[in-house]
Amino acid sequence: MGEVHVLATGSPQDWQALVGREAQIGRLTAAVEALGSGRGAVLEIAGDPGAGKTRLLALLAERAGAAGARIARSTALRGTGAPRQLFRDAWADVPAPGLADSDEEAVFRTVRAGLAGWAAGPGGGSVAGRPGGPGSGGGAVLFDDVHLADEASVRLLARLVRTPVPGPLLLAVGHCPRRTGSVLLEALDDGARIGTVVRIELDPLDETAVEELLTAWYGPGDHDRTYIEQIRAAADGNPRNLRILTAAGWRPELWPDSPGEDTGALLREAAAMGVELDALSAEQTAVANAAAVLAGPFRPEDAARISGLGLAGTLNALDELVRADVIRHVAPGVRFAFRHPLLGHVAHERASLPTLLGAHQRALDLLSTRGASAVDLARHAEHLVGADGAAAAPLLARGAAEILPDAPATAVRWLGLALQTPVGERPSAERAALMLECCRALSAAGRFDEARSLAHDVLRDDTHLTGPLRLRASAMRVAAERQLGRYDEAAGVAAAALERLPRPLDAGAAELVFELGVLHMYRGTYGQAREAVQEVVTALTSDAGRPDDRLAAAIRVLAAFGDAYLGLTADAIPALVEGARLADSLPDSDVARIPELLAMLGCGEMFMEGYTAAGRHLHRCLTIARKGGPQQMKLNTLLGLAYIDQQTGQLARSERRAEEARRVARATGAADGVSMSEALLVGAMIWSRGRAESASIVAAAEHAVRIARPGNGWWSGSAAMQLALVRMVSGDAAGCVDALLEGGGGPELRKLQPAYRPMLLSMLSTAALRAGDGALARQAALGADEAAESSGLSVQRAYVTRAQAALHAADGEHPIAAKLFEQSALGFRRAGRPVQHAWTLAAGAGSAALVHGLSVAGSWLDAAEEVARIHGAVRIEEEIAEIRALLVPPAQAVSPAATVAQSEPPSPAGPLHSDVRALLTAREQEIAALVATGRRSRAIADELFLSHRTVETHLARIYRKLNVSSRTALAHLLQGADNVGTE
Repeated sequence: MGEVHVLATGSPQDWQALVGREAQIGRLTAAVEALGSGRGAVLEIAGDPGAGKTRLLALLAERAGAAGARIARSTALRGTGAPRQLFRDAWADVPAPGLADSDEEAVFRTVRAGLAGWAAGPGGGSVAGRPGGPGSGGGAVLFDDVHLADEASVRLLARLVRTPVPGPLLLAVGHCPRRTGSVLLEALDDGARIGTVVRIELDPLDETAVEELLTAWYGPGDHDRTYIEQIRAAADGNPRNLRILTAAGWRPELWPDSPGEDTGALLREAAAMGVELDALSAEQTAVANAAAVLAGPFRPEDAARISGLGLAGTLNALDELVRADVIRHVAPGVRFAFRHPLLGHVAHERASLPTLLGAHQRALDLLSTRGASAVDLARHAEHLVGADGAAAAPLLARGAAEILPDAPATAVRWLGLALQTPVGERPSAERAALMLECCRALSAAGRFDEARSLAHDVLRDDTHLTGPLRLRASAMRVAAERQLGRYDEAAGVAAAALERLPRPLDAGAAELVFELGVLHMYRGTYGQAREAVQEVVTALTSDAGRPDDRLAAAIRVLAAFGDAYLGLTADAIPALVEGARLADSLPDSDVARIPELLAMLGCGEMFMEGYTAAGRHLHRCLTIARKGGPQQMKLNTLLGLAYIDQQTGQLARSERRAEEARRVARATGAADGVSMSEALLVGAMIWSRGRAESASIVAAAEHAVRIARPGNGWWSGSAAMQLALVRMVSGDAAGCVDALLEGGGGPELRKLQPAYRPMLLSMLSTAALRAGDGALARQAALGADEAAESSGLSVQRAYVTRAQAALHAADGEHPIAAKLFEQSALGFRRAGRPVQHAWTLAAGAGSAALVHGLSVAGSWLDAAEEVARIHGAVRIEEEIAEIRALLVPPAQAVSPAATVAQSEPPSPAGPLHSDVRALLTAREQEIAALVATGRRSRAIADELFLSHRTVETHLARIYRKLNVSSRTALAHLLQGADNVGTE
């Protein structure tokens, strides 16, 4: 054959990036390397449209050309009339005698001999833009889209596959197996079995590859793992489909009903699909349009009714569409669907308006006679609003009510269309009801500002509102104001609505009272709503005016959750059991209509330490939310699960869930949700990261508190709790005290979550003890003991026991302290709280050493270290290593009293060995050593990640213990101790 010229491929654009194809590229590279050694091969590159065959062939051309090979390539065209077009185009610039010959055997011999000579012989030409010389790298012939080739080309190619060309020739065949003729398929399969064909299959991309592609297209970003999973499934792991979906603005809650809101981008990126559709005959186009209107799997007889071709004509066209792989047989019972939903969306967008209107009307008539669901009818009714709005409006309203739990964004669209019809435009009770349903759907979709505005509109013109509608409108406005963090406004609306109702409240007030209770729960003032909630719960025992089952379940769960939040254990536990029974009996569609239901139930069970039940309900809630349910449901559930994971030692998963919650909160404009998610994130990180990261973690926790708006009790209180924890673990005991006192409104911590008062007061006690405030430490411990006795909860008792152990250790009562530390650790272990179990063992190791000896203390630390390692608690592992150094110093034994009841880390320079220094705690030794070097308090604070106040507090205690009054005196005393230690 003659010389072949090839254009330089250059560097691929970002959108063409080949990712997730390492194995395929490896086989391709091996074939190119073999070509350089004089060995040829047949490469089969197989995959669905858009899988990346053309890009892989381009890479093959690039690498083969760079290795010195001659390149020839062509792409098969649809419907070409010239025989052997595939080969003619490959040698377009070179005379190719014999290709027009009708004798196929002669053509085969001529082409095979020509290829062999072309690949092996010298020649000029251009390779990758460089002047070519005598060729020694062989030749590569690349055929793309072979499934579209004419029959003569296919037969000739099959002969070449079966009888490979000798010498250094790569013959690459790119095709879609579903559309390739049996002659070539058989030849390729036979070759793959005997080893003469190298098969490279392009399977769907995995999630990692999808994320890499998104990064290649749009740059590094905060890619949500759930989103990656969802869009990969929607695209079937196909790169082209993925590109189309992202360009169109794909949203998981709208799929598969909609590919996105940018129709222009959809058609532009799906140009290849448009070419496929353009190649269809009129009959095939009619059936494809019918299939697009039906959306999803369809039966031939339904397509026949809509296409107008009749069953026989539809079957004939359908057969051709299946051969062309536009339509596929997808299920038993003769059901068909587009190769991918995107192809159906493209077909729908390209159809003419008269065609669509007629098709959707026929589809609506057909489904109505069959008693189809309201959702199926609404999908067609929305396209007929402009033609027959009066008929479409009720269908859209019913469809929206049915689809709201799974796709609130679709419900918003349908209700918006219904409100634009003549029926929806007239002021009436019916219109007000439609507006309120739209308000509910907007809230479920996370569009809280719009929901609030719509609720305002309903109440502004209330002349058409009945009593129940007015109550519902008030409830909707309370919910919208609360979701925007406007708690005072929400409380005002609720109070005004309740004033108009007779007391005691009846079941008809359930929706309004539910929103009132949720509002006060978020404000941290549920006690103010408890009476009204209990009145409605009592009224529910009567059938008169009883709300629907889901609302009845919701108000009961709210009452149970409220009591759990208030720490009323005796009332809360049986109420939660009953609430769980009611919630478990509801289908997901009902649960999704009240987004707070399962989240409240799970969090109430969490307060009562029922983590297994809480996890079950929260996971169910998350599953519903991820299927397209309300975003507020997703946010609350992720926050609850992140906290459970933090408490149960699943630190990495807690971080992931907190990150996802932050993304949801930002997307919906829930500022308090952002604060809480960031607080939970650092609450897990303080355990999973080393001391070197403490400063940044503390700063992040402080930021979470700052962005929580003052007065929003639940959120700001929860953020304050996490800040206190972070400061405590990082060694800033005084800062922990500050966070608790400020967030809790004083030493009784009344502003923080009542159910956690034993834990929080215990933390305050231990932090105050370490900060040198013994009076506050004992006062807090006493309050913690009383609160734990009232709650009767085992984990809360374990926190109190540990705080009491620390007090006894500080008083030198180590036998009692060691026993209490052991009891506390056992309580945490039995409750499934591994991080606190390990932390407690580490904190009590000093007392254990004094009472039981170093061997027992070492076993405590061994157990703590193993638990910390299993759960990724790096911070505890670091603490344990330093406690071991104090218990068994490298040169001379030191009294373990220096480590008793201390969880602060020892000095990085190693333990101090003098009797003078043994009077000091580990943190005090560290600060004293730094003071002796001449460092000022602020410099020490920066170096040790402490506050300036904490350093000054420690320094005052050091002065008292060592009976010195200045830094100079302290330095001299320590220097003298060092001299004694070396004698």
